[in-house]
Amino acid sequence: MLDRKIALARSYGFTPVSPGDLTIPETETRYQHGLAISAINESLMSSADLIIANLTPFRGISADVGTVFELGFMCARGCPAFAFSNCAENHFKRVSSLHGGDVQLGPDGRHRGPDGLSLENFDMIDNLMLDGSIAARNGTIITRKVAPDQLFLDLTAFEECLNLAAQRLLKTTARA
Repeated sequence: MLDRKIALARSYGFTPVSPGDLTIPETETRYQHGLAISAINESLMSSADLIIANLTPFRGISADVGTVFELGFMCARGCPAFAFSNCAENHFKRVSSLHGGDVQLGPDGRHRGPDGLSLENFDMIDNLMLDGSIAARNGTIITRKVAPDQLFLDLTAFEECLNLAAQRLLKTTARA
């Protein structure tokens, strides 16, 4: 998948960076190995000019926590941010499904699950901070509904992000 994404990014004129680009040094423990990977990833992000984040729910109802960190890291650097998800249901619908639809509108105007905790209901693909950070940087989140066996294989939405990023960055560059 990384090779396919790299080839697509290059076809749109980008020079992609990928965690697979660097060799991870030998370490004595798994913990140290994890720290080495983290340091490499931060170095790669520091060298990048934009992010296209995969917000497809991963092992739960929300995007991969590592990808969420990467998106925040890049946004904190002021980089353009784009994202995609191969799940078209918004966050509220996914959380509601988790609770079997047992979501009630409380007297305070907030939706609450059976655990009493409020649920975000902003018609956003994931947590409001993810959607908000991308919107604040003139980015876009592309969503698609794909077959369950294609959830992490279909690159159509990723390529749509590449196309939008190329169009917007070319316009920005042309004005500079």
